This record gives sequence, C-alpha cells and structure tokens, in this order.
Amino acid sequence: MEYSIGELAARFGLAPHVLRHWEDEGLLSPARRVAGRRVYGAAHVTRVADILLGKEAGFSLDQLRELFTAPDRARRREVLTAQLAQVRERIARLTLAQTLLEHGLRCRHEDYQACPRHQEMVLARLNGVATAEAIAHH
Repeated sequence: MEYSIGELAARFGLAPHVLRHWEDEGLLSPARRVAGRRVYGAAHVTRVADILLGKEAGFSLDQLRELFTAPDRARRREVLTAQLAQVRERIARLTLAQTLLEHGLRCRHEDYQACPRHQEMVLARLNGVATAEAIAHH
C-alpha cells in the first residue's frame, strides 16, 4: 500500500508538517516522489510508529536518529540501555509520586502533610535518598 504524506500523517493523527520535520531531521524519507509529491510505503508506517514509541520512551529526535543509524548492534544496544536506565528512573519517580498521592488519599490525619509517614517519604527523597528507598520509607 502507498500513502501520500497527508494519508500517512492522518493514520497517526499527525499534521503533515510533523513528517516533513522528521524528514529534515533524517528520521524518515519517502520511498519516492511522483509528480513532486512524496509517496510512502508500508515500511514508513512502521518507522512512524517507531518514532512515536521512541518519543513516548523519552528519546529526543537526535537520539532516535542515532539509534536508527547506529553502525552496529553494539551501538544500538548502548543507546537502548542508556534510555532504559532513564525510563526506569522516571518510573521510580512516578511510583514515589503515586505512593505519596495514595497515602494522601487514605491518610487518617486531618492534614496528610502533617503525617509523619508522609514527611518521612518526602524528606528521604529530598535528602538524596534514592527514589526506591524513599518509597520503602512508606
């Protein structure tokens, strides 16, 4: 199946200028041009999905370009490993936020911020304790 830039963009709920920007960034290139118009194929659908998933995982466009153009498997693994570490840290921070919010909702204190358990978790994190350890203070 072939797609125009508008059709490919619409498939993902994007504006065509986003795909043009990704082309400028070296992430996407049309299969060919017909009468000056870009034509994309099935592989481009996968590439756009890869870009969107990569962005959801926190990759910048530069990082995605590096990942997509890495000269070998070892370099791709380095890029993926580095991003995975960042995702895990974000998950840990969000888990702490979730724990704090859940505690605030179920805390029996009139003001959850006055609760010693809440203060312990917050202060542990602010004192440089790793996020996972701050959660354990719960």
